[in-house]
Amino acid sequence: MKIMLVGNGGREHALAWKLSQSPILREMILAPGSDAMAVYGRCVAVAADDVAGLVQLAALEQPDLVVIGPEVALAAGLVDQLAELEILAFGPSAAAAKLEASKAFTKDFCQRHNIPTARSKTVATDMAAHAYLETLPGPYVLKADGLAAGKGVVITDELAAAKQAASDMLGGQFGAASAKLVIEEFLSGEEASLFVLCDGTSAVPLVGAQDHKRAFDDDQGPNTGGMGCYSPAPVLDALMTAKVMDEIITPTLRGMKQEGAPFVGVLYAGLMIDQTGPKLIEYNVRFGDPEAQVLMRRLQSDLLPVLLACANGSLADVPALHWDERPAACVVMATKGYPGKVEKGSKISGLERAAATSNVEIFHAGTKQDETGQWLANGGRVLNISAMGDDLAEAVNHCYAAVDLIDWPEGFCRRDIGRRALTN
Repeated sequence: MKIMLVGNGGREHALAWKLSQSPILREMILAPGSDAMAVYGRCVAVAADDVAGLVQLAALEQPDLVVIGPEVALAAGLVDQLAELEILAFGPSAAAAKLEASKAFTKDFCQRHNIPTARSKTVATDMAAHAYLETLPGPYVLKADGLAAGKGVVITDELAAAKQAASDMLGGQFGAASAKLVIEEFLSGEEASLFVLCDGTSAVPLVGAQDHKRAFDDDQGPNTGGMGCYSPAPVLDALMTAKVMDEIITPTLRGMKQEGAPFVGVLYAGLMIDQTGPKLIEYNVRFGDPEAQVLMRRLQSDLLPVLLACANGSLADVPALHWDERPAACVVMATKGYPGKVEKGSKISGLERAAATSNVEIFHAGTKQDETGQWLANGGRVLNISAMGDDLAEAVNHCYAAVDLIDWPEGFCRRDIGRRALTN
């Protein structure tokens, strides 16, 4: 098969790494790909959010399947435009992608279909935001309605700070993404993520994972796109996974189909789980980043035919997926200053030595090479250090052993990835 993979981050590096192992893969086109991903296929300089350029490239190359990593192109209708060319794609239509592209849509959808989630209100003015915040106990949770690269969430204990955050967000902090806000009650419990492959009708759950969103140790600092993760998530055992499927995923698939927007692709449910059961925090409509990195490490089945089955509606015919029973962990190394403004171009050394560490695979999220072959930081989140182990502690130790071999003074990482599972 000839496939086209859209994206250039750590998630896409992990997907390319896994897809490259498929015996049915003939050729991989990476749009735009990266210097680190070039070993898996042919990189073409079309940006992951350039829908017109991606459609033109697909029309020229005629891939058997387009696999779309980032959410922006999905929300902008890339799948719809490929369908007009009769090119199969793994990912939802623009209408189905609203589950991520609009938190207000998802909240209303959950209410229509009796899906458990936090009580909330969508607001578009300072006055409405401040009035609703005054009805809630702290902590206060404010979310930009639209896509904000995983950074459009503010959680604060102080009412005054929440009101200021609402004014900042509605005033353009996240551009058009925060023209509306969803303000919701704070949910306590244990957070986890379940990823489910869907073909519009059928659904196959993947193994669970747990992310670390805050920038610094002990869950301090601002929310980020993710500073590390691990799989499996102990809270998502077989019974809880079945409960999530019954109470959240199945009603979602049924509801989206009823509303004329059947969901195809990977549905990523961010969950809060307590003694009453699971509640939906939010949906994403693509693989998580860095969760994809640990899922791809643990998946033993061939990924490519499964993604193809999602795209062509035959997921029910796919054999059960096989997983490595060993845990996997991932530590994100980011440029100092992230998730704020960062300086690009700092030198990174020691990657070959780190990659030779036991059970380690390094996925590049934001790097490039100069003309001498020197690796340079080229973004906020830069490296994903992933590792397997006989238990989670060993997997995490492998990650940090590799991190310690990387010479990058301008970088930082959290030092407590997996702490919740390791201390329970």
